[in-house]
Amino acid sequence: MNARTMRRTTTRAAVLTAAAGLLAAGLLTGPASAAAPAAAPTGTMAACAYYSGTALTVYGQRGARVSQVQCLLANRRYLPWGDVTGNFGPKTRAAVKKFQSRHHLTADGKVGKKTWRALYS
Repeated sequence: MNARTMRRTTTRAAVLTAAAGLLAAGLLTGPASAAAPAAAPTGTMAACAYYSGTALTVYGQRGARVSQVQCLLANRRYLPWGDVTGNFGPKTRAAVKKFQSRHHLTADGKVGKKTWRALYS
């Protein structure tokens, strides 16, 4: 085995070991990429650990708050996992409105305190 092959094998083993540890800790439960299944298996929910606050989150924003909203919506099947991008676009807004409507909230597409509470419940 040459040095290059040995490095590649060692790196792959390290990545697999780290992934196994995350799975055991319950931190890596959602699809790993857009190529993953469109929904988590029945009864399985991804650990959404992007953001834990309740700040207003709206169309056009990007970042951890948006990823948290998208993950929570994907767990409830309002949004496909492939759309968990961290960008609050039209698909996320439509999913938020649908969620709000079904939870007797004002369906404005904005994630405020009441919507956050409902998403976390």
